[in-house]
Amino acid sequence: MNKRILGLAVPSIISNITVPLLGLVDVSIVGHLGSATYIGAIAVGGMLFSMIYWIFGFLRMGTSGLTAQAYGRRDLAEVILSFVRSVGIAFGLGLLLILLQYPILKVAFMLIDATPAIKELASLYFRICIWGAPAVLGLYSFAGWFVGMQNSRFPMYIAITQNVVNIAASLFFVFVWNRGVAGVAMGTLVAQYAGLLMASLLWYGYYRRLWPKLNWKMLTDYEAMRSFFILNRDIFFRTLCLVAVTTYFTSRGAEQGDVILAVNTLLMQLFTLYSYIMDGFAYAGEALTGRYVGAHNRADLERMIRALFAWGIGLALTFTLLYGIGGSSFLGLLTNEREVLNASSDYFYWVLAIPLAGMAAFLWDGIYIGATASRQMLYSMLVASASFFILQGLLQQQMENHALWMAFIVYLFLRGLVQTGLARKILLKSER
Repeated sequence: MNKRILGLAVPSIISNITVPLLGLVDVSIVGHLGSATYIGAIAVGGMLFSMIYWIFGFLRMGTSGLTAQAYGRRDLAEVILSFVRSVGIAFGLGLLLILLQYPILKVAFMLIDATPAIKELASLYFRICIWGAPAVLGLYSFAGWFVGMQNSRFPMYIAITQNVVNIAASLFFVFVWNRGVAGVAMGTLVAQYAGLLMASLLWYGYYRRLWPKLNWKMLTDYEAMRSFFILNRDIFFRTLCLVAVTTYFTSRGAEQGDVILAVNTLLMQLFTLYSYIMDGFAYAGEALTGRYVGAHNRADLERMIRALFAWGIGLALTFTLLYGIGGSSFLGLLTNEREVLNASSDYFYWVLAIPLAGMAAFLWDGIYIGATASRQMLYSMLVASASFFILQGLLQQQMENHALWMAFIVYLFLRGLVQTGLARKILLKSER
């Protein structure tokens, strides 16, 4: 069981680590163009797309669970149907985003305060990169389907391909064609479609034998479509709650001044680093849970959950130890601002609580997605999000930024706790 978990988790972790490289490469390139305005434009443009695409994460998660269960049942017709349905909806949503690009951009700059120069360049970046929406959302569906098929290597290959193409194309457009921010956007766009091409070639090379199994009439089956949209609706609202908590955390820190904002941003990098690792194991949980639920194999499902949590506890303790020993030194690599580093020491102990507080939430998320228990995921997120806002509101006057961190830790812990209490449904589902 450990071999299966690691076989799925390790490639997913590598894929996760490569994700921020796309943005990092863009910032690094414009950082050598001689103006801070370029960096600000890329930062704002990147933030816009992060907010937009994050909301459509259900395309990956919903597809993963449904595909893994069909794989476990050995229902090849449903396996290929899940793929075609998800990719078709992803492309449709991508085209819709292109059609709505102007009102989206207008609303975005009503919410984001930026200088006219940054708005102009960020708008240019947005208007080019928005044409990659079908590719990005399509890749969400491909990635979810591959994971559901117990194959996390292909998403890793795709992520590596995107990064290599992005570096080469952006350097060419910026320094050979002298296109500035537009060149960076063009490089990103080319990389997105290169990733989609890679995904298509991998799918064709290894899974085209499934195509004859497709029943085109089933694509419009009312009950199947209804189940698909109910599943993704729950995941969509869960994601909105997550975005609300994250956005409020950032904005509340910004209200407390530049130093506190910088401190919170730095400390959150330690949470992000931990999440890249735990998400890899959560993806393994998605794939294997769906497989065992689909096969009605409760014995292996319970074995997998025990093994997964053994890894989770071990990793949480390891990260707590590593952060306790070297966390402050890591922050020193991110900034040399002494005022920020000194202020971060006042809040650093909250970071030490993140691994153990958040471990169960990460792993249960993967298990619940694999079991397509999206309603229970939503319930746990609603409880945890409500606790975050209530606790922070009650304590902000007395504890200020400490209240924000305490509320965040409680939010992470409650997600896992509520999901633990609701987990019996997943075990019962594997017996049907």
